[in-house]
Amino acid sequence: MTPGGPAEEAAKVATSFMDIMRAQPLSLALVVMNLALLGLFYYVAAQIAERRANEFNTIMAQQDKINQLFYNCVPAMKQ
Repeated sequence: MTPGGPAEEAAKVATSFMDIMRAQPLSLALVVMNLALLGLFYYVAAQIAERRANEFNTIMAQQDKINQLFYNCVPAMKQ
């Protein structure tokens, strides 16, 4: 086994992949489109997660206010 074995194999694979993509531009466009779609899905998922976190924090803050109002309405029990 030569010292550059894995690197040479990776270079061969990359070269053959680029040759295939050069021969079939529609496949290259499909790969690029799929990567862009994955990026879009990640962006949308991140935005949804951020919005849900904000809504959760808002709901919890409102619930704390309601709990405080209920606590003030109930008279303290003397033991």
